[in-house]
Amino acid sequence: MSVITRWPQDQLCLSYRERDEAVAAVEKAFASTLESLKVDIGLVDMFEAIYVPLGAWLTCRKRQKDGPLVIGINGAQGAGKSTLFNLLEVILTDGFGLKVVGFSIDDLYKTHDERVNLSETVHPLLKTRGVPGTHDIELGIDILNSLKEGDENSVTKIPVFDKSTDDRCQAAVWQEWIGPADVIVFEGWCVGADPQTPELLPEPINELEQAEDPDGSWRDYVNAQLSGIYQDMFSMLDVLIMLKVPSMDAVFEWRSLQEKKLAERVKYIYDTQQPTEHLRIMNEEQIKRFIQHYERLTRHMLEEMPDRADITLYLNDNHKISDIKINSPLQSCG
Repeated sequence: MSVITRWPQDQLCLSYRERDEAVAAVEKAFASTLESLKVDIGLVDMFEAIYVPLGAWLTCRKRQKDGPLVIGINGAQGAGKSTLFNLLEVILTDGFGLKVVGFSIDDLYKTHDERVNLSETVHPLLKTRGVPGTHDIELGIDILNSLKEGDENSVTKIPVFDKSTDDRCQAAVWQEWIGPADVIVFEGWCVGADPQTPELLPEPINELEQAEDPDGSWRDYVNAQLSGIYQDMFSMLDVLIMLKVPSMDAVFEWRSLQEKKLAERVKYIYDTQQPTEHLRIMNEEQIKRFIQHYERLTRHMLEEMPDRADITLYLNDNHKISDIKINSPLQSCG
């Protein structure tokens, strides 16, 4: 696999020896995690060129501040946010000796019943998870504060959301993080997003908005939510990394691929004679409608975020990093 781009040379942080040792440690660790990451073996070739230098840059940022470094990862559906987190977790842990904890904005979705209530009292479209207003942001802020202030005896419980059942899992199966962390990673499709200006809201941008939100009350509500408590949470980020997809067409294609993987999971469960009636698989028309809920904010982020995210990783149509932009260069990378 050929390397399309490399980490900017003027932002190569830490010493060559530290990075080289990290590459060796990560490749060793990666051998045992390849299957769980479900990625192309060619990704190993990218460690030295991109991912370990990214880890070194983040490690340097961590060394320059007191307390945990809070990293946000933004990217549209199917961009690879979870995979990037898994890679960074291995790199920062095995390569640079840091304690890393992470969770997704998806795990903060309001319960199915809470969203049904929103759909009945505010707008029917709020039954569908995803847009600002459908997350429990107060819970997310509490989690971040708990992780940032944790001591050796503290326990932070992190919710788990099951997309196949469209509901939050019972508290008994939530993740638990014990003690302090060096790095906290918070990933999600709208993490770090800024609201739109009011004059952009009245005109529908797709069939969903035109047919099901003709008066704009849904998008007004979503934008108001994003303008409020979501900004309180995003202000807790020290670093924002954007995985920039090439187009909305890529979002549909890559989200469809995610659904096919879910269908494979359902087939496996069915083949093992476990019940599958509760699992929900979308066809292409349903995926198209689902993505239209996200389209307005996704297009907005694709336009304005690349120039303000601390690091923007540009993806090409083949889902490979084709360019890297650092908007917040470190003055000292030693």
